[in-house]
Amino acid sequence: MLERRKPLDLLFPLKGNASSRSEEEDVRPPTTLERLRAGVTLARDAVKAVSVTAMEALREGASFIGIVGETNELVDPFEYLDAPIWSEHPPAELYKLAYRYCEELTRREAGNFYHSFKYLPDEQRMAMCAIYAFCRRADDIADGDWADRFPGSKGEMDPEAVTYRNKLESLQNRGTILDEEAYHNKITQLFFFRKKLSTCYSDVYSTDPVFLALKDTVDRYGIQRDVFDDLISGMEDDLYNNRYRSFDELYVYCYRVASVVGLMCIEVYGYDDPRAKKFAESWGIFMQLTNVLRDVGEDIQRDRVYLPLDELERNEMREEELNGRIVLNKHWEPYVRQYAARARTYLEEARALLPLLPRRTRYSPAAMIAFYDKILRQIEKQQGDVFTRRVKLNKIQKISLAAAVYLRHRFLPAFLDPVWGALAKVGILPAV
Repeated sequence: MLERRKPLDLLFPLKGNASSRSEEEDVRPPTTLERLRAGVTLARDAVKAVSVTAMEALREGASFIGIVGETNELVDPFEYLDAPIWSEHPPAELYKLAYRYCEELTRREAGNFYHSFKYLPDEQRMAMCAIYAFCRRADDIADGDWADRFPGSKGEMDPEAVTYRNKLESLQNRGTILDEEAYHNKITQLFFFRKKLSTCYSDVYSTDPVFLALKDTVDRYGIQRDVFDDLISGMEDDLYNNRYRSFDELYVYCYRVASVVGLMCIEVYGYDDPRAKKFAESWGIFMQLTNVLRDVGEDIQRDRVYLPLDELERNEMREEELNGRIVLNKHWEPYVRQYAARARTYLEEARALLPLLPRRTRYSPAAMIAFYDKILRQIEKQQGDVFTRRVKLNKIQKISLAAAVYLRHRFLPAFLDPVWGALAKVGILPAV
């Protein structure tokens, strides 16, 4: 099965001991694997569309259609439609329903992220919820038990899905890490997830509320398809790989599942300086590296090790110790501090993104960066013990950090920003 971790055309030379191409190197042509993934599309003439009558009925009843069920579960407002697309432009009422669904999903699944979105102007807040909903659903397919819906498909035996899976496997040099039933289920769902993504870049409209809202977001903000495709590729990678030999390999994974999210977000936030893309990539790397360290104990229980194996070996540690015994290893705490120091090289560039964004949108990424910086500091304070309890912020910490971020990035005059930075370095003000 296919060579793993084909090097990406990353946006800038890697830091933290990762290697990359030089900035002057010509952009490489897409690999066969990338062409395969990018070629997944949903053709208008190959699928059944919602009838005009059904669309009108939905439009008339839009104000009465709920997205929360009797037992407080989230309900897809279009779940009874047996067709995957609207062939005509859906009315505004249905877009509002789709965005409401994404916002409720974000509110339920990611309170911290939703908090960082809520001070954005309404249009940008809803766009961020659509992006989050896309990322959440992709992750729920790959790493959870979400059963995605694609009306009209034949499931795992759908000829297109089987062809895609076979071609994907023919390019691999290793098999799946899952049992066959789970693998077939997830790779098929991700294939149809790509199909629905293609509607965001064509003249049809998905009847999945996430992709209906995402299409509107893509159209408004001009977000390129490759960042969404890369994220789905990262989810597919999780079906084949549960170990990372080097930091270079881990970096590519972090890019696919986190940096691309930063690249989506800055298109909504707005920017003029092209360096914003470089710093958004670093923002994603920092947050994902923090996630990796925080979740070491939980990941090993799922037979996943994201810490680079060569680094563990150089520091005389074994993955078998990651069940919690590793805190007794004299090399663990120094390694955690070294790991955190490397993560902060990306934190520095993530913070450099903030002045490049409009003041009205700056709070959102600043809050996320501040929360994750605090989590990383707590891990260090606990001497790397991420096993006895999950490292997370309490309500007082969240409120105090959010207030500091809001004050600095929404109200502080630009000429006083260096003063805040200087006082933060000596510990008088929070580093936000």
